[in-house]
Amino acid sequence: MKILHVLASNRFSGAENVVCQIINMFRDDKDVTMVYCSPDGQIREALAERGVEYAPIDKLSVKELHRVIKEEKPDLIHAHDMRASFISALAAGKTPFVSHIHGNFSGLNKLTPKAIAFAFAAFKARQVFWVSQSSYDKYVLKKLAEKKSTVLYNVIDADAISDKAFSDSNNYDYEVVFLGRLVWEKNPERLIRVIKLLAEKKPDVRVAIVGTGDLDEATKSLAHELNLDSNIDFLGFRSNPLKILHDSKVMIMTSIREGTPICALEAIALGVPIVSTPTDGMKDIIIHGKTGFLSDEDNELATYMYQVITDVDLYKSLSENAVSESQRINDLNEYKEKLKNVYAGELFK
Repeated sequence: MKILHVLASNRFSGAENVVCQIINMFRDDKDVTMVYCSPDGQIREALAERGVEYAPIDKLSVKELHRVIKEEKPDLIHAHDMRASFISALAAGKTPFVSHIHGNFSGLNKLTPKAIAFAFAAFKARQVFWVSQSSYDKYVLKKLAEKKSTVLYNVIDADAISDKAFSDSNNYDYEVVFLGRLVWEKNPERLIRVIKLLAEKKPDVRVAIVGTGDLDEATKSLAHELNLDSNIDFLGFRSNPLKILHDSKVMIMTSIREGTPICALEAIALGVPIVSTPTDGMKDIIIHGKTGFLSDEDNELATYMYQVITDVDLYKSLSENAVSESQRINDLNEYKEKLKNVYAGELFK
């Protein structure tokens, strides 16, 4: 069976990481071939590094995707997120496709053109995967896709994450790290304001911000305005930021909405406590006071980070608990079995 994974982004981030993990899960299955299809760009380097077969396109359009389908002749299309699902619904023809929603998207909680367009895609899809219960619950037209919807929480291979982290021989002296795109959903300007509060408690705190995005310049400008140039290093995109994460004491997230972010799963697998806003999937990952802290108050977020950084016993307890929780929730066999049941199960016989 050949499966074509279709994505709208040309960058490497959360959903793209999930797709690469799915492809790696099936690498040893001789009867399964997987191809990654997306607009060409930054993603090419990440895919080459991971040995993923790539079918690049100029842009995600019905015409371009139809061309790739004709060339690759997949048995199944696995479309990731809303735009890819909608384009796949139009281009797939008789080829069955699965829709996979990786986050909580704006415009789905009310009757908008986006919500209606996805209803069309969901109607055409054989199965719809949702990354969290909240992502499904918030969809205004969820009843139309109820019978074909399944919540599929993200998982990671903790051993592979550790191996990849230590493939980087450098040592990093950051106490706090942020991993993610600098976009509205991640609320990077709030992130900077929280770091300012932390710096008032610990003037020498060292913070790494790993990622780029539409708010890159705005985020850097705010950091400069708040006199944080000596505290924050903007490291941009890193194909392997895991050693930076491992060497830190705490990961900070100030997201407005989240699905089940891979970077959070990576953090707890590496024993790094997380301080985060209590958004969607983060409430499924963080056990408040045991593996990290949740708060919607900036001062509390800064205080929690300060405590983790300065209290050795607290850090050790949170770190050990995080690793234990990671081992509990990251069941790769169960995740793969759910995919196999859809890929080759009764649904497509």
